[in-house]
Amino acid sequence: MTLTLLAADVPVEPGADEARRWLVEELAKPEYSTDPSLLARFLEWLSGLFDGAPALDLPTPWVALAVVAVVLLVAGIAYWVAGPVRLSRKAPGSAVVLDDDVRTAAEMQAAADRAAAMGDWSTAVLERFRAVVRSLEERAILDVRPGRTAWEAARAAGERLPDVADALARGADLFDDVAYGKTVVGPEADAFLRALDEETRATRPVLRSELTVTGPHLGGGDA
Repeated sequence: MTLTLLAADVPVEPGADEARRWLVEELAKPEYSTDPSLLARFLEWLSGLFDGAPALDLPTPWVALAVVAVVLLVAGIAYWVAGPVRLSRKAPGSAVVLDDDVRTAAEMQAAADRAAAMGDWSTAVLERFRAVVRSLEERAILDVRPGRTAWEAARAAGERLPDVADALARGADLFDDVAYGKTVVGPEADAFLRALDEETRATRPVLRSELTVTGPHLGGGDA
């Protein structure tokens, strides 16, 4: 789409000033915005490429097309750099259960099973971890809190279920990676979360009173 728009407006013989203006205008668009100082340095460097050029009267359309190609190449590089920056500025975790999701753990497990049967492993992973969290809420190990992130759920549940704390943390990482599109998962990821669900259900929670009493003695040897 960008190529079509640029090609429609490109003069046959653009001068150096015109080419420079294209670069600046293209890279100044909001979608290429990252850290202001980084963008400013990048634009300054690009503009400098044309500072030493004479007032060119380009003789052929091929040179004009070459300028367009440079603009598109630089724009693509800028977008590639800006994309990860925008992603890194997102919240440190994705909400596990949305405000309007009133499904039970069993319903979420059924949704995960349907997705797995169709080979939709990403959906299966997301629904499977949601089912783990909802199950913990149903058992009163976690308080019901819509919008809680995967890591918040894993950290809070890990305090009550220390035997599976590491597996819960790994499940939270997996959920976030899939939710943000950082990884492609397969049946092994779904199998891991199936096992996690079964293990958390079979694990006896540590009572809050036990945490208070035993906490000061961790690593302290015999009393």
